[in-house]
Amino acid sequence: MTQASAPSPAPSPAKSDPLRANSRRRIAEQLPDATLIKWLRDMFLIREFENRTAQAYQQAKIGGFCHLYTGQEAVAVGTIKALQPDDPIVHAYRDHGHALARGMDPRACMAEMFGRATGCAKGKGGSMHMFDKPHWFFGGHGIVGAQTPLGTGLAFAAKYECEVLGKSLPNPGVLDGQPPKKKVALAFLGDGALNQGALHEAMNLAGLYSIPVIYIVENNGYSMGTAIQRGTTMAHDLMAKARAYGIEGRVIDAFDIMELYDHFKPLVDACRDEQRPAFVDLKTYRYLGHSMSDPQKYRTKEEVDQFKAKDSIDCLAAYLMGDRIDAAGKPALSQDQFQEMQEEVRALVRDSVEFAENSPVPDPAELYSDVFVNPQPNLSPTAEYVKGAKNPLL
Repeated sequence: MTQASAPSPAPSPAKSDPLRANSRRRIAEQLPDATLIKWLRDMFLIREFENRTAQAYQQAKIGGFCHLYTGQEAVAVGTIKALQPDDPIVHAYRDHGHALARGMDPRACMAEMFGRATGCAKGKGGSMHMFDKPHWFFGGHGIVGAQTPLGTGLAFAAKYECEVLGKSLPNPGVLDGQPPKKKVALAFLGDGALNQGALHEAMNLAGLYSIPVIYIVENNGYSMGTAIQRGTTMAHDLMAKARAYGIEGRVIDAFDIMELYDHFKPLVDACRDEQRPAFVDLKTYRYLGHSMSDPQKYRTKEEVDQFKAKDSIDCLAAYLMGDRIDAAGKPALSQDQFQEMQEEVRALVRDSVEFAENSPVPDPAELYSDVFVNPQPNLSPTAEYVKGAKNPLL
């Protein structure tokens, strides 16, 4: 069997137009130092969380499937930071990073990994089913591509409130009858989901009804162990799939979080204002295997090292400590401050592991809680379905 060819890093779309690149670059550069430092911390939190997750998995403290996000941190942080807090998000199963970037408590996230009752889904979902309704994060879905119609539906619901109901329905932070607001939903998917029929049905409806959802392809070059060009048509031009449904498409280099934000934030704003969909091919790369059981025989160490050389965390840290200098010659972030940040994050993640280990396993009665939105009597001959208690961490 021949080895899959390496995915080539995408050039930044902005480089072809220096004037446009300079104007867009200022979007991220004009943000406060504290905002960019928070981005760096969030990315490092994801990286450290995944490192500890890998250790716990190897110690058999975490079971089931486990897909790590190491290397792709800029995607989750850069896209989610372009949203409003109540814009809905839906994701596939490589979802730990997005849950943390959205604001989920690391304790609730790690406890879910451990299958404990204090997890965000009470230990019943595990790695692939992170869920945080107060932060408008609606999963975490294990079926490839199945989350894309859900993301489309979340966007449709928000548009329906504006255009038909003329009011907001009760939701986290929203009272029944409040004035509706324009929203945009993000539906993340891997490049392996590009061939799923559910995605194309959803994109067709989004284009037909002008639904404000952005389909974000986290294109790391491989569908499990199959290089994208070996399994997907028009892999060299995924915008063809957007054009087929009359949807605007963008290709964005996601290795530099500031460049990502410069290109993505205007698109989010346009989709919100004009209430229309978009499709984004985000070029990224995962450093580890598809899952913890992946031997990675389809790529070389040299290929992985090529992408590690432009690590998104290193890139932003270098900018804050070297290029972003104030009038007095002081960097936005000193080496000591960066070290303190790393120590604080490592302590936070260690705490989340200890919390998960010391949390109880779910009570067997939880098998019958939160299964149905509206539980009806006599649905099961064994026990009655009920609505469960809320997790205080959420």
